[in-house]
Amino acid sequence: MFGLNTKDTTLLLIVAMLTMFAPFILNPFPADSAMAQFNAGYPDLMQRFVIFGIFAIGFNILFGLTGYLSFGHAAFLGVGSYSAVWMMKLLTMNVIPAIALSVIVAGLFSVVIGYVSLRRSGIYFSILTLAFAQMSFNLAYSVLTPITNGETGLQISLSDPRILDGAGAARYPNLFGAEMNDATTLFLGGWSFTFSVGYYVCAVIMLLCFYLSVRIFRSPFGMMLRAVKSNQQRMNYTGLNTKPYTLAAFVISGMYAGLAGGLLAAMDPLAGAERMQWTASGEVVLMTILGGAGTLIGPVLGAGFIKYFENIFSKINDSVLHSWFSFMPDGIEDLMVTLVHPFVGKGWSLTLGIMFMLVVTFLPGGLVEGGQRIGRLLRRKPAKDDSASGKTEPAE
Repeated sequence: MFGLNTKDTTLLLIVAMLTMFAPFILNPFPADSAMAQFNAGYPDLMQRFVIFGIFAIGFNILFGLTGYLSFGHAAFLGVGSYSAVWMMKLLTMNVIPAIALSVIVAGLFSVVIGYVSLRRSGIYFSILTLAFAQMSFNLAYSVLTPITNGETGLQISLSDPRILDGAGAARYPNLFGAEMNDATTLFLGGWSFTFSVGYYVCAVIMLLCFYLSVRIFRSPFGMMLRAVKSNQQRMNYTGLNTKPYTLAAFVISGMYAGLAGGLLAAMDPLAGAERMQWTASGEVVLMTILGGAGTLIGPVLGAGFIKYFENIFSKINDSVLHSWFSFMPDGIEDLMVTLVHPFVGKGWSLTLGIMFMLVVTFLPGGLVEGGQRIGRLLRRKPAKDDSASGKTEPAE
């Protein structure tokens, strides 16, 4: 099915089901309950889940397959955002041309950076990509102010020409008239589920990107990239030039990042230099490693995990903590709030850091390895039950 084997087709269908029904899955608690704090089914957060999932999927094609660790992928994210906003300012508020331009410009930009950076490998490659990203950030922040609008950021205005729409014709990005912020809310008892146009546009694009990554992983091109990761020096000794393969992987990865940047601008028509900072590049590295580098679904899980912590745990303040521990005596309640306070709110990154350390220490393969271990434990249980009842498994 779709040119995939049974296992990959099943994985694609599972990802599609989880993505399409995310408004239900991410809202497990009633809206008026104390646990509603942990609901993540609102459009802005769901859009970030899938957009940064695209970013991580693309990064995984480079890092997971070739082993080349880039610390500069935020440059392509920022370039994609700027390109999309300029397209919406000059041509139309329809998101299709904006997204297309963001992918093309990011691809061309990645050809230049990749051609230079891939002349080195290992830590030298990582430092080169980081240097290019920081140069891009500083250029966007100061030198290229007429193009990027500096620290204020590039945004649309009613005076923009918009050749196809006409000045002032559209005030928000849309897909053939359906605005990205249009949403419908369904109320079922104490639950509320919001279905956003913007989220489903991003979700469909993410599914296409995921499908493309599966095809790349299973293709002869993907096998060549794995060989580069395994022993590039040995391949060079055989007379095979690996540079075109690694450059192609770098460009594809950069185009994924540009697409993610274009979608960020399509959902919120604003592009700023902060998207090109080294911290954004480090974030996608964490997403990929946390989810499982070199796996198909790992980067998506890692992106969702980090964005969940960033948006949910960062909003837990002292008043929320007091409401949680209000059933305790006053002294113990204050003590519990004091103990938990450093790990939530502004300290959410401390909790994320601890969890990242635990995953790297005990689950080197990331969240995917954790799921595989749980699956193996569940498969062993029936075998133990059968042996206890005197039944034996036939020899394979």
